[in-house]
Amino acid sequence: MKKLMIASLVYLFGGMVSAQVKDYPIQPVTFTQVKLNDHFWSPRIETNRTVTIPASFARCENTGRVKNFEMAAQQKGKFCTKFPFDDTDIYKTIEGASYSLAVHPDPQLDAYVDSLIKVVGKAQEPDGYLYTARTIDPLHPHLWSGPERWVKENELSHELYNSGHMFEAASAHFLATSKRNFLDIALKNADLLVKTFGPGKRHVAPGHEIVEMGLVRLYRITGKNEYLDLAKFFIDERGKRAYDKTSTDEWKNGAYWQDDEPVVDQHEAEGHAVRAMYLYSGIADVAALTGDKRYIETIDRIWNNMVGKKIYVQGGIGAVPSGERFGADYELPNATAYNETCAAIGDVYWNQRMFLLHGDSKYIDLLEKVLYNGLISGIGLDGKSFFYTNAMQVVNGFTHPALEVGRSGWFECSCCPTNMVRFLPSLPGYIYAQKNDNVYVNLFIAGTADLKVNEKKVKIIQVNNYPWNGNLMFKVEPESPHKFNLLIRIPGWSRSKAIPSDLYSFENESSSKIEIKLNGHPLKYHIENGYAVINREWKKGDKVQVNLPMDVEKITANKTLVDDRNKIALQRGPIVYSAEWKDNNGKVSNLMIPDNAIFKPQYEKDILNGVTVLKGEAIRRGGLRKGTKKVVLTAIPYYSWANRGPGEMTVWFPRAGTSHDGL
Repeated sequence: MKKLMIASLVYLFGGMVSAQVKDYPIQPVTFTQVKLNDHFWSPRIETNRTVTIPASFARCENTGRVKNFEMAAQQKGKFCTKFPFDDTDIYKTIEGASYSLAVHPDPQLDAYVDSLIKVVGKAQEPDGYLYTARTIDPLHPHLWSGPERWVKENELSHELYNSGHMFEAASAHFLATSKRNFLDIALKNADLLVKTFGPGKRHVAPGHEIVEMGLVRLYRITGKNEYLDLAKFFIDERGKRAYDKTSTDEWKNGAYWQDDEPVVDQHEAEGHAVRAMYLYSGIADVAALTGDKRYIETIDRIWNNMVGKKIYVQGGIGAVPSGERFGADYELPNATAYNETCAAIGDVYWNQRMFLLHGDSKYIDLLEKVLYNGLISGIGLDGKSFFYTNAMQVVNGFTHPALEVGRSGWFECSCCPTNMVRFLPSLPGYIYAQKNDNVYVNLFIAGTADLKVNEKKVKIIQVNNYPWNGNLMFKVEPESPHKFNLLIRIPGWSRSKAIPSDLYSFENESSSKIEIKLNGHPLKYHIENGYAVINREWKKGDKVQVNLPMDVEKITANKTLVDDRNKIALQRGPIVYSAEWKDNNGKVSNLMIPDNAIFKPQYEKDILNGVTVLKGEAIRRGGLRKGTKKVVLTAIPYYSWANRGPGEMTVWFPRAGTSHDGL
């Protein structure tokens, strides 16, 4: 297929084959064009390559996930894991391995991935169906699967969810290696879906979304309109099923699956948080490629609802343990906060797409908050221990039964570890973006990007020690003098904005000034959609210096958040902090912060792989009639908690003189 020959030029999130016309107005710079050389993310991505990916493959083997495919090929045996979506753990790990192979060739890993793809291919039925929970023993399929294909797809079977992750993984593998072995398996399955679903065929709103995103990926590679049409069809099927609309039970009224109303009539983030993030990402993709303005209006409304009423201070979403779902507006309790890691990853996917649609820095501000806090908290510093949920507080070693106090090496439902595997190596693709002669710098991660601006080569080199230091250097190296706009994001946190809504606020407006210099001289610039726009004819040797003052900020919550009243949280730069037992004499639930307390940053190279901690005055209450005493509170980055054993932790601190949890 001729179009496949140019697919290596397709961006992972954007880009078009020649037959396409509409797309995101802004295009990301693909991760293969960006080489990192920083102290924060480079070690994490290397740990993912050397530890997390091999551990994930090993666990897929020793838990029976690979065996399920082998038995499906023989149509003999008994499905030997717990969930019908366990197939996706292999797909997601292959996806992460593919991203890694694209920038770090590894013949041994490449050969192993090919061997797994062969196993997957043998499990595929002749017409393209690929779902081990049924194929192993069609007469006795998994309880969630239903007696026939697709009959429970709207709720429990996850048949299309499995397909979606396969499409994502096969696309990544093809773009990374130029091999068609996995892509051909995926296309055969996608063609089966096209034959099965659509107008005049079977109708269904997928119970767990992601097939929409996966179909778009295949459309980008092949230019086959049927894939894009089917993605849109699945989105438009929502709200048509006969649920009990009078029920307040989200499973009975359809809200759990985002299926209670047509998407264009939905107004708030609802239901299972991971499903929601994948749906909204898929809507953004289809909106960009079809020009459907109703879709854009829909996700704009839902984004405003989530950011204004349904997100935790460290970027976590999906507050309710029962159903891993969004609660009502302002339902954000700390003691039972669920905050699934997969939901945080999905939130990054969605916010990247919102930026590509609108070009506003507020989406990257939120993406950054999630990225540095509620997302990487999900993986331990060792690269092989994980959180499925991300708590906001642990008191006396106890949290909600659905939550974890300590990290685990694996889960029966292991979606979060394998989702982290696939996300981390793709991170360099979130740093830069382009639109005509505009080059956006979205994230501050040291390294080198090789771009083409109006067909001229331009190299941008970032030098910094972010997120610990706000002194940023950008070296601009065009092949020859070249005029274009460099748009550097000025983060909301540096402009006294805790989040792009009134849900959380910094207690005091920073008086520190943001400084930008060009070649050592102060530069006049203007802010546009949150970006400092620098327009000039760039020459080799040009340097832009940006100084983002990193004051320690006290965060207060909107008064509607009952659990956070008369409390403060701490933030410095993009990092939200927590206090943990290890640094505070074994207990943090009886700590209070005086209004006049001043916290100072201090870099500690010997703990938690090197972090900037905050130290300041606190009051420790000893309980009834035991009085109080002044102590030094040490706060660590939220993402790093629970790497030194289980114990108490909190993000929010009562003000001195107020009642608080734990007494």
